[in-house]
Amino acid sequence: MRAVDIIIKKRDGLELSREEIEFFIRGMVSGEIPDYQVAAWAMAVMLRGMTEQETTDLTLAMAYSGEVLDLSQIVPVAVDKHSTGGVGDKTTLVVEPTVAACGLPVGKMSGRGLGFSGGTIDKMESIRGFRATLSVEEFLFNLKTYGIVLSAQTANLAPADGILYALRDVTGTVPSIPLIASSIMSKKIAAGAQAIVLDVKVGKGAFMRTLDEARRLAELMVAIGKLSGRRVIALLSDMNQPLGRAVGNALEVKEAIRTLHGDGPADFIEHCLVVASYMLVLGGKAKDLDQARQMAEEAIQERRAWEKFRTLVKAQGGDVEQVDHPELLPQAKYIETVKSPKSGYLSQVDAQRVGETALFLGAGRAKKGDPIDHAVGIEVLRKVGDFVALGEPLFVIHANHSDHVAVAGEQLLTACQWSDQPVKPLPLFYGVVGDLPVEEEKS
Repeated sequence: MRAVDIIIKKRDGLELSREEIEFFIRGMVSGEIPDYQVAAWAMAVMLRGMTEQETTDLTLAMAYSGEVLDLSQIVPVAVDKHSTGGVGDKTTLVVEPTVAACGLPVGKMSGRGLGFSGGTIDKMESIRGFRATLSVEEFLFNLKTYGIVLSAQTANLAPADGILYALRDVTGTVPSIPLIASSIMSKKIAAGAQAIVLDVKVGKGAFMRTLDEARRLAELMVAIGKLSGRRVIALLSDMNQPLGRAVGNALEVKEAIRTLHGDGPADFIEHCLVVASYMLVLGGKAKDLDQARQMAEEAIQERRAWEKFRTLVKAQGGDVEQVDHPELLPQAKYIETVKSPKSGYLSQVDAQRVGETALFLGAGRAKKGDPIDHAVGIEVLRKVGDFVALGEPLFVIHANHSDHVAVAGEQLLTACQWSDQPVKPLPLFYGVVGDLPVEEEKS
């Protein structure tokens, strides 16, 4: 078997066998297949696509290119949740402790942010002492002991994905839906997930800009899950405007804490309850979504979800006093309000522009390894559909450099558009791909 023959076969639009895909991935990881051949193969996949079976074979080859966790000896069912990234998406910080408080253990490996899309680990590292880099043994111990763990992805987890992604990033092949799907699903499978809820973002602040693209990606990932023996369901959710109010690491932790006390923004609370409900049904803790939602609501109302969050922080070395008193979390030197320059109904609050402004302030990283400022960020005070009068507050900027404030304010105003006529609020969700177990039983 030769790499060049596999490249030519895919270039000509033919279907690769499992053996050919496994040979190629093994050679890529070992270094026997050079970068230029991997890049050529990735471009062939980008242009010619892959079948569901090919993409599943690729996903499993990537998952088994390194360490694969077996959580079955630790918990009866391992449920994971993955978001394709967004602006103000601190969902994991609320959903994971809520689901764990309902008796369904959640062990999650998350990534760091890159570009204007924030990373869950970066947010948690706003808490002094919080340790996200855990060994496999520590991950398993915390999952068994506390029923909750949130760690950074280990280097041994799907190493093929790291190699392939680095090449895709510089060869124009990042938008390939089969390569995106296999990248996401290989890491979830390697992390031991048996049931996975996918939160596929759609819109200006998401990688998938159109609903058709997002649905194609969701359908492919659900198909991969089914073909590889996992239970997977995908939610298509809006990312045209930021989720919730806070954008920026410590600001988002504070918002998650308020939400766990029942006092979060309405859109964010609803989003978290929906995602948690699907996880509880998929994990077998609730018979249907109505029961699951009631369980999640009670976990928050009774502060059990909050206690699980505190347990998570303490178990991983974080300063619990900071989460008990969020004013002790990192705070920016300069806090300035941006006021509306006109009256009207907001017809756009561009999530990408808001995210890029947070990146400019220092809340994210332009390239891997860049330092981030946990204190800075933006509060988004109004949503699409709101009427805003001239001079009313639109945003609050949190900056650590005085010369950043005016520039950030100008950028944020370009994120907004106004209308003289009433504008409908944006939906939180556009649909669901896949079936829940309870629906299969009823049919």
